[in-house]
Amino acid sequence: MLRNPRVPDDFVNYRLQRLYALAGAPVVRLCEGRYGVTRREFRLLCLVVDGGPVSPSRLSELAHLDLARASRVIAALAKKRLVRREVQDGDRRFALVAATREGVALHQELFPQIASINQGVVSVLDAGQVKALDQILSVLTRHAEVMNSSIVLDVGADRQRGRRSLDDMM
Repeated sequence: MLRNPRVPDDFVNYRLQRLYALAGAPVVRLCEGRYGVTRREFRLLCLVVDGGPVSPSRLSELAHLDLARASRVIAALAKKRLVRREVQDGDRRFALVAATREGVALHQELFPQIASINQGVVSVLDAGQVKALDQILSVLTRHAEVMNSSIVLDVGADRQRGRRSLDDMM
């Protein structure tokens, strides 16, 4: 059905989104309910803990977020004292984002729990299926990156436009 979709639920992105929502629900409950951070905040924290101090623009690239959204997440993490901005050469425009001791401690406590959830999700697959899934996701991601740079470039996303059209119909 993936090659010849008949209904939206046959689209690969819808199926992946459903998996993401179902497998991610326990992660959301754990992150937000027990630790007071969003999944996105934890993702950026992981990048900083694992990679060391990094510029906000590079962090946005690594997290696949636009700079404005990444900046909001960085601000939220800083407010929670999980990261800090380290100003370079006395110029506030040039700063690196670094994990605080509290951020590293949160990462060390939370990462294994999320890894366990991930392992639980893929536990129904044998080793060959896990390897194949990893390869398939890599191939699809690389191809989607190529497609993203060449398909529907003449139209920008405008979610408000769709909302206005719906409002006009009512």
